[in-house]
Amino acid sequence: MKKFERTVMCGQVNETFLNKIIHLLGWVHRRRDHGNLIFIDLRDRSGIMQIVFSPEINLSAYESAKHLRSEYVISISGKVVKRSQSTINKDIETGHFELQVDNLEILNKAKALPFAQDEGEMVDEDLRLKYRYLDLRRPVMQHRIETRHKIIFAMREFLNSQKFFEIETPVLTKNTAEGAREFLVPSRIHQGSFYALPQSPQLYKQILMASGMERYFQVARCFRDEDLRADRQPEFTQLDMEMSFINEQDIQNIIENLLQHILNSVFAIDIKLPLQRMTYADAFSNYGVDKPDLRFEMLIHDIGKLFADTEISFLKTVLEKNGKIGALKVNRNFSRSELDAWVDRATKNGAKGLLWIRFNENMQPESPVAKFLPADFTTKVKEIFKDLAPNDTLFIIAGKYKDSWEQLGRLRLQLAEALQLIPQGLLKFLWVTDFPLFEYDEKEKKWSSVHHPFTSPQDGWEKLEPHSIKARSYDIVLNGIELGGGSIRIHDPNVQKEVFKLLGFDLETMQDHFGFLLEAQELGFPPHGGIALGIDRFVMLLLNCKSIRDVIAFPKTATGQDPMMQAPTKVNPMKLRDYGLKLTEKENK
Repeated sequence: MKKFERTVMCGQVNETFLNKIIHLLGWVHRRRDHGNLIFIDLRDRSGIMQIVFSPEINLSAYESAKHLRSEYVISISGKVVKRSQSTINKDIETGHFELQVDNLEILNKAKALPFAQDEGEMVDEDLRLKYRYLDLRRPVMQHRIETRHKIIFAMREFLNSQKFFEIETPVLTKNTAEGAREFLVPSRIHQGSFYALPQSPQLYKQILMASGMERYFQVARCFRDEDLRADRQPEFTQLDMEMSFINEQDIQNIIENLLQHILNSVFAIDIKLPLQRMTYADAFSNYGVDKPDLRFEMLIHDIGKLFADTEISFLKTVLEKNGKIGALKVNRNFSRSELDAWVDRATKNGAKGLLWIRFNENMQPESPVAKFLPADFTTKVKEIFKDLAPNDTLFIIAGKYKDSWEQLGRLRLQLAEALQLIPQGLLKFLWVTDFPLFEYDEKEKKWSSVHHPFTSPQDGWEKLEPHSIKARSYDIVLNGIELGGGSIRIHDPNVQKEVFKLLGFDLETMQDHFGFLLEAQELGFPPHGGIALGIDRFVMLLLNCKSIRDVIAFPKTATGQDPMMQAPTKVNPMKLRDYGLKLTEKENK
């Protein structure tokens, strides 16, 4: 068995090794042949060290170095010397030193690479994922993976100090009606039956509270068979937590202190506590979304009263049908072509229309509907937008409240991005509270849970209609992206059954899907609650990446495929037979 000598990592060579013989291992990052000298940037996980081959030091090593190419894996030894003042490289930690090689061993060669290491950001993502092991060698990717490790380590460190137990829950579990579509796994032993991969450890962690564990956490793998996007993968990682004998404030305090510990220990960033809080109703009313980005202003305002006596037909119709008229104010005098482009963009987003009104230097409104506006329109607008100024523009959408405000919320973010209103490097956390317990599914014609069916309703819920019931739930938001959500859970079996009934579950369905939970609630179930934070999203935001794929070692593509492993793949019919399965032709709809 070969013994590999390594005195120190490449990026850790410093003054203490000066004039000493050391052994290094790593990859050839870059090669420069200066005729009588060959310079190699040797790279390992810690960084880069410049090594020099000279025929005067070791002719054999020098001759071998002529054949070195990018990504060769080598072992070298030699003496550490100071670089001359003119050749110091201040861009790397080891830039004051170089190593004069007296021995070289090539451990593995590399053929021509599919892409160069310094071209990674310009390479098609599918190609990078096909050769992910090459992509992960890039220093920027190694830094991301290292930072992810440090964040998770800090999580464990903090939660251990708070007396939490880390407990693993099963990956093969029961198919339940929790919400998102699940991945199913056929059972060979019990043919015709299936396991499900967990959307989250939700039910298991509640059962752990029934088991008297009181404080649980897990860095949990979760699976959802959903359409993908930049911050969603079919498998993802979350920090899952549950606690007994607590209320909302207790959980929020724990999370705030956890976030403070992570940011301070990993990034040397201090955040002020407590974090800002906002009700769901206020968040949606002001920002058109339940996860507002607070790094910039631009609130949505209800301007319906400005058009109470309007003759503008489509606005009049909206108000007669109890709809709403909302507006955003932008401190910019757009050109007509720019305004037309924003109208086109809004309609492509799904809005039925976008009306604009801009104010000229004399504060006179200019708009396709300008002639229908009253003479005192500017004065009335200033009652709503106190800081209205020359060259400001209003963007207006009218219709049903939820639809219109969602469109305004989307437009708000697009305007801020296009006009560069979002300050970089700013972290704005927010708790959103008092969510509705239910939302009505127009397609299915029934009520569904906003979070999940185990969320406890707020006091007095029994006397309210479903649309008025609020949940004991809370989301933590960072820069307009939901980091995680949680709630106080239902621990009373009678309340749980009533909630199930409102969701349309009959007694048979309750027992089939959740009989074990209902029984546990009759055998000494403590009041409890919890939360889950998306680790992938958190790391993505802290490292200012565009996608969670940038901070996951082996992610799937936007179409849910793994180009490196070539998964998913077809399965031999003989293997399917072992599970009692047979593929059928997909029906044409």
